[in-house]
Formats: sequence, structure tokens, C-alpha cells
Amino acid sequence: MPPSSRLADLIIRHGTAITPGGPVVTDLVCRDGLIVALDSSGWQARETLDARGLHVLPGVIDSQVHFREPGLTHKETLEAGTRGALLGGVTAVFEMPNTHPLTLWPQDLQAKLDLAAGNAWCDYAFYIGGAAANATQLTALETLPGCAGIKVFMGSSFGDLLVDDDDVLRRILAHGRRRVAIHAEDEARLRERRAIAEASGDVHDHPHWRDEESALLATRKIIRLAAEAGRRLHLLHVSTASEMALLAGHKHRVSVEVTPHHLTLTAPECYTRLGSLAQMNPPVRDRHHQAALWQAVRDGVVDVLGSDHAPHTLEEKARPYPHSPSGMTGVQTLLPVMLDHVNAGRLSLMRLVDLVSAGPARLFDLPGRGRIAVGQSACLTLVDLNARRRIDNRWIASVSGWTPYDGITVQGWPVATILRGMVAMRDDEVVGPPLGSPLHFDETRREG
Repeated sequence: MPPSSRLADLIIRHGTAITPGGPVVTDLVCRDGLIVALDSSGWQARETLDARGLHVLPGVIDSQVHFREPGLTHKETLEAGTRGALLGGVTAVFEMPNTHPLTLWPQDLQAKLDLAAGNAWCDYAFYIGGAAANATQLTALETLPGCAGIKVFMGSSFGDLLVDDDDVLRRILAHGRRRVAIHAEDEARLRERRAIAEASGDVHDHPHWRDEESALLATRKIIRLAAEAGRRLHLLHVSTASEMALLAGHKHRVSVEVTPHHLTLTAPECYTRLGSLAQMNPPVRDRHHQAALWQAVRDGVVDVLGSDHAPHTLEEKARPYPHSPSGMTGVQTLLPVMLDHVNAGRLSLMRLVDLVSAGPARLFDLPGRGRIAVGQSACLTLVDLNARRRIDNRWIASVSGWTPYDGITVQGWPVATILRGMVAMRDDEVVGPPLGSPLHFDETRREG
């Protein structure tokens, strides 16, 4: 046996690694949580994994999930949500602040970190909500350990999390240096137009109620206010053609997220087939908007993909529209759905890696993440591009137990998830115990 200095924790053999320079068939040697070599000559390992015929991606990061804990655990939990993430090939998540209690203060963040410790199957960080109550303290709050940044709801929220006042938005943007994540819908217009949904009681009217102008008004406003403050933004779940046209001219200050459901489902078909299971905020829209989103992906306007995993129970979703809640599961299906798009020729595997691995690491300053290279984190996602699998509700780990993709066959499947050089999921089975830990952000590089 070679000396102990040449003993690795894991060697992944014969896989096609997606490196910054392109696909390379190689062995990956992992030790002490890092990739230490791309050639296994002279190395032995405690564990080996044969990746022949598989592609090895930098670990997938889902930068928008709602895991509902604390307070709403009948819909989702940190344990079930992160287990679903791991089964879907996701190595890290950023979780949102609209829980009960809301995540507004250090004690709220610490409570979530305590809940995740020993229960999370993948790595994690938590957003703190930007609100009138804490606006002047956000500079300190955004740098707390385990904080993914500040999230602002300009519409579609409740209580202290809803920020539809320009002066409050200015105060939020004036305090802090990190990118601010934004849900951009104009609350006044949504209230004004809710009568459309109330009158019809038909979920097909969801994109008419929450129309393109509702999104565009809010996006224009926050871009203007951020320019005044010199602050960078991260626009979440962009869903309209007009927003993409606007955002293309503001890439120096604004990063852009789209979701798999906006790239995959279309109105009116999804509402006919799924009813309120397709109900999301902002809505799934028609093919005109979807085509604009795909064009923005191809043009580089889009920086990341996030699932916006936001589950509700089937009983809640069955309420008469518009009293049915908006949200669907997504973290577990993010990668299978997008790999199917890769196989259909809608985007390349290299581009997908940039959207789900390199992009989130770059935007949010996650050192060591998002690339396969010596010295980088050994958080990896192994996929079989040739596997054809049927997604069904029984596979979904979420407490809510359903997916809008139930019954859909996809080509491309995550077969193993590696956390810091340890096999955490293999062949649709998690390998215990939970190994998730808080993400660490690079304080020296956070953008102004």
C-alpha cells in the first residue's frame, strides 16, 4: 500500500468530468473534502465509485427553496426537503425566510441553523427577510454565519415580509453590500386585479390576474431604486418576455434566475391538466413568454436556475381558486427535468452546469464550489444522461408527497450525490447519516 499521504477517501473512476475547460474522461481523487487529483495513479482509496458511462458535475446548488420549517411542517421539513434535494442530485440549498416565525433576526436564523444541524442531508444557508423592522440592521444581519443574503418580497407575501413601500425599499437597499434577492410583483396592481380571479374562480385566470405588467412594474421600480443606492440585485423567478428585454440592459447590476417550471410548463395546457397544482407566483405563462425565457438562457441574460420549491399539501391545493395557495415541489426534480432539456437539445450540458453550479457559486461568493479542479470542494453530482426514468409521486421525499411532473418520463437522471468526498446518495437511496453543514461565504469578495 502507498504511504498514508497517498490514501484518499474516495476515488471516482472513469467518469466524464465537466471541467471549466470542457468534458474530460478522468479519475477524481477526493481527500479531506477536496479534489486533490484528476489522476489516480499512485493513489488508493477507502472507497471507489465506478463512473464509467456517467458524467460528473460540480455539485448542484439550488439557490431558492422554501422548506417551511419552523411553523409549517405539515407542508415540508428541513429533513424531508434536504433529503429530496440529495435524491435529486442537489448538494446545497438556500432556504427562504417566509416561515413561522419569519426569519428576520439573529435568533430566527440561529433557530433554523439549530434545526438543520444533524437533520440536513445536503449543505444549506438561510436568507434573512428584508423588512421595515430590520432595514437599518441588514448590514450586520447579512454577514451572520449561515446567512445566504437578504430576500425582499415586493408582492405575494404577508406581514412584515411584504415590502411595497418605496421608502422602505430605499432603506433596505442602503444597508448592506451583498446582492439582494427580489420577488418582483407589484402588490398594488395585484390587489387591484384580484377581482378577476375572484369573479371567475378559474385557475386558468392566474396569469391574467398576475399579469405581465404586474411583474414589469415591480422590476422597473427595483432596478431604479437599486441604481440610486448603487446596490446589486438578484431577480428571482423571472417569468415574462418584457422583463427579460429590460434586464438584458442591466446585467452590470442585476443577476437573473429562471425556474424549471417556467421553462417546462405552459399555459393554458398546464392549468387544464394540473389545475391548481400548476399555480405558482409568478404564474406559469404562455409559450410566447417561455420562448423569451429560453432565448434569455441562450443569450446569457440568465445567470442561475432555482427550483422555487414551495410545497403545500394536496388538501390545501384543492381549495377553490383563488383561495388555493401558490407553490409546488421542485428541488428534487430540478436536475432530472433540466437534463431532459439537455437531451432535447435546448441547452448544452456545459451551460446547465453554469446555471446550477458555477453560476450560484460565482454570484454568491461560495469559495471552492461550482468547478471541478484540484483544490476545489469534492461536492459532486453524478448523472446518467442515457437513463430514461418516469417521475412519480412515490419518489418524492417532500412531506407534501406530490410533483407536477408525476407520470412524466425524462431522459437524464442523478445517480449519485457526493458531499465533501463522501457518497451521500447512490441509486435513489440516501446513505446516512445526514452530512449537511452550513455553507461558508467569502466575506472578502462580497459585492457592493
